[in-house]
Amino acid sequence: MSFASKLTRPFGEWFSTTSYRRMGLRADDLIPEENQIVLAALNRLPKQEQYDRVWRIKRATQASIQQSELEPEEWTKPHEDIPYLRNIVAQVEKELIERDTYDNLEAVPDRYVKRNKA
Repeated sequence: MSFASKLTRPFGEWFSTTSYRRMGLRADDLIPEENQIVLAALNRLPKQEQYDRVWRIKRATQASIQQSELEPEEWTKPHEDIPYLRNIVAQVEKELIERDTYDNLEAVPDRYVKRNKA
């Protein structure tokens, strides 16, 4: 681990526990659902994970409206904050790029068709 990492890691852990984790959210809960790629990825999540995500967001919204914080026992612990959506979003993006690549392929030019009919 580099010297800079050793210096910045405690700040990063402190910052993350003072923001979304105090609201009971995971990092992937902060990914906005405003585009088709994320919506497609959300549809691929298991039903329980979809339910848990909605529940965490609603609970955080309610706490924000009430201008209160969750109890420390309800905060998201660093070991619980595992990515569950980023990998699926990346997979959907990769599939869309691949689909666009194959949709843009041209038909075989006539000069190659004539050459191979010999």
